[in-house]
Amino acid sequence: MNFPSAINRRSVVQTLREAWTMRRVWWFTATARTKARFARTVFGSFWLGLSNLFSIAALALVYGAVFQVKDFNTYVVYLGLGLVIWNTIAAAVGSAPNLFEHNHAHVHNTNLNPVFYTLEEWCFQLQTFVQSFLLVVLALSFFQNNLLLNMLLYGWFPLLNFVLFLYWFPVLVCLLGARYRDLYQLVPIVLQLVFLLSPILYKKDNLGSMMWTADFNPFYRVLSPIRDSLMAGELQWWPCLAILLVNALAICFALRLINQERPYLPFLI
Repeated sequence: MNFPSAINRRSVVQTLREAWTMRRVWWFTATARTKARFARTVFGSFWLGLSNLFSIAALALVYGAVFQVKDFNTYVVYLGLGLVIWNTIAAAVGSAPNLFEHNHAHVHNTNLNPVFYTLEEWCFQLQTFVQSFLLVVLALSFFQNNLLLNMLLYGWFPLLNFVLFLYWFPVLVCLLGARYRDLYQLVPIVLQLVFLLSPILYKKDNLGSMMWTADFNPFYRVLSPIRDSLMAGELQWWPCLAILLVNALAICFALRLINQERPYLPFLI
């Protein structure tokens, strides 16, 4: 039995077990990256939230005047929640195409399952999101004081879907990026276009006849339920269950694809 055939027949369950066995390692390396990122800084990881707060303040003032919003407090919360979630999506997807390229020395010289590198990157992005998101929610509570309570009572399900989406979508992008280097140039362009087309700075109704684009926008489909649940204080069960099912199937597909591509990765990077 040759090596590629054995890898291709590796099941998703076996890959999940292997990932769980390595959980302390990829969590530690991701945490080390997070700490090293803000070494010798005064505020440390608080810069993650502060940078988002500066952006939210500037954009709220500018676009609040451009769109002539009547309820400025609601608009700040709407824009702030959307922006902090979008920044995490953009960071995860933007770094995905060259993920294996950054780890090419380990891929070439070790027999470590490539799922390790995807989990390490996912954990790093997740830690960044949590630190930034919590600080932003605390700050936005000044404009809507029930945000924290709504997050605990109603936001947990949409946040779970977001966490799962944050794994499988970048994995698909990084596997494509290993084969097609064009994605290094294409992904930043697409992200910028999707941001402008997504109801983040403006309401969905402002799209007019183009509102259908938001329904087919996967980033907006995972972003919107989080924002709606925190602002409205309600949980839409059926849409969240549908997204959860898509996430589960997509994760299985992504893990299967990792197993199929594993023998060829050293020759692609």
